[in-house]
Amino acid sequence: MSHYAMVIDTRLCIGCGDCVVACKSENRTPTGLNRDWVVEQTRGRYPDLTTEFRSERCNHCSHATCVLCCPTGASHHWQGSNIVLVDADRCTGCKACIAACPYDARYITPEGYIDKCTFCHHRVAKGLDPACVATCPTHCMHFGDLDQASSRVAELLGKRDYKTLLSGTGNRPNVYYLT
Repeated sequence: MSHYAMVIDTRLCIGCGDCVVACKSENRTPTGLNRDWVVEQTRGRYPDLTTEFRSERCNHCSHATCVLCCPTGASHHWQGSNIVLVDADRCTGCKACIAACPYDARYITPEGYIDKCTFCHHRVAKGLDPACVATCPTHCMHFGDLDQASSRVAELLGKRDYKTLLSGTGNRPNVYYLT
């Protein structure tokens, strides 16, 4: 079993959106829908402001409520890992997983099934990084197996402060933002 994670350095992300375009191209995401997106968050009070850009997506949670609530098993963990996938053939489009996802990371395809980020599992299976990571011009995105102490993601999380989004939900998200 692998414990995959994405680590994003918020100090390096410039909000360019190349990750979004790479994802749409790689996964042939329908027009008007996205598997990932960039959030710009400004904090502080003028003139002391800071802006953070975050590339967001499904957090491929270790304890994913979307998987737990799926009545057909369409939402599932891939090959014993924490990568969450949706089997389009088993999905009835009931939207239980959409309601259960605290990250608003799922959408309904024009064909009526639910879809979302897959961490490009088809690329991961070949030893490649997800398309968003491979395309990032600032190299702020990293992907790997947290169970391998020598992996870049494990190394970064060991050296830097980080946060996860909505960690209080109990889902145990696996997208980490270096601060």
